[in-house]
Amino acid sequence: MEYRIHKGEKLSEIGWGGYAMSGVYGKKDPEAFVHAILRAYDLGVNVFDVADVYGPAEETLGKAVAPFRKKVFISTKVGWGADGKPDCSSGHILTSCDKSLQRLGTNYIDLYQIHFDDQETPVEETVGALDKLKTAGKIRHYGVGHIHTSKMQKYFSTGKIFSAMMEFSAVARSAYENKIPLCQKNDVGIIAFSVTGRGLLAGNIEPGHLFDEGDIRRLDPLFQRERFASGLRVAEQIQKLSQKYGKTPVQIAIAWVLAHPDVFCALTGSSTIPHLEENMGASGLSLAPDDLDWLNMFLSKEERRMRIEQKHSLRALLEGELDSTNAFTDLVYVFETLVENDWAKEQNIMPLFLKLYAMREQDGVENYEQLKNIQTELRVQFLPILSEE
Repeated sequence: MEYRIHKGEKLSEIGWGGYAMSGVYGKKDPEAFVHAILRAYDLGVNVFDVADVYGPAEETLGKAVAPFRKKVFISTKVGWGADGKPDCSSGHILTSCDKSLQRLGTNYIDLYQIHFDDQETPVEETVGALDKLKTAGKIRHYGVGHIHTSKMQKYFSTGKIFSAMMEFSAVARSAYENKIPLCQKNDVGIIAFSVTGRGLLAGNIEPGHLFDEGDIRRLDPLFQRERFASGLRVAEQIQKLSQKYGKTPVQIAIAWVLAHPDVFCALTGSSTIPHLEENMGASGLSLAPDDLDWLNMFLSKEERRMRIEQKHSLRALLEGELDSTNAFTDLVYVFETLVENDWAKEQNIMPLFLKLYAMREQDGVENYEQLKNIQTELRVQFLPILSEE
């Protein structure tokens, strides 16, 4: 395992993430995660990332690393309230930290991250709570996660931010490209997640692939419409490089992420030992400059193509009749595509998205009518933008 230094911390360039313990990819045997954590440690991993909303992730991680707690760097997250909305208030952060400490079975957290943006709570209040926890010795560092760029700037100017966590892969580059100048300016390191495109870059997902019931990828915009088609084209290029280097596509995908020096850790979340060991095989793998340039040129061209196709697709979704079977999934795709392409500001569109998200487990005629109402609101606000050439 190779290690990178960030603000005095020596951290494994590949870390283990516990998102899958939340059940987003279907039910998994909890004991499998314990074995994966222990094997990751044996392979040199010292960065382990979970969150208070990842099901039993904190308890599982805490028990697994207890014998070597001081030799690992534990990161967890806070920011989602009991009412199903973001909550970064001082009271919630202070209380949640104590609960996380208890579940983790430790008296300190190495990195405590703001998971989601709370538009109702001033950044000064949130940072004040984090500083209190740091002074009390309950946390060593704090960072940010799913925060839009303008809000990140506020966090950076208000607190001592250690890191920014963001999705980053060859099929998801926008967050990194939008935020990297700000992170560089403020000496904030990047923790990348979903570095293999949630499996899309592994080379074993084909057009028409059906995910198991309960797998979040059934709704994930990355696996819908033109984004999925584009992702498959990128996966094909990753496959070509894997053959050239004698490595697996997964290892090439991770190596591409790690080729960006501002990324000090790439998280992978394997629950099986073979997949874990494959992922760890990307550590120390260097892609030749010519290959990086070639792949980056392809990705830029692909993104320009996809942006044009997405604009046409969103217009059709907003102007046409919603498919009652796929209405929720289609609207999720609209929301994420609007934000990702900067056709909508996340802070402005979030209230409407939360309204949609609250309907995720509903069905029936009444639900369909509510979805059509959301479609109408989106059409009024964004069709003029999407119609611009």
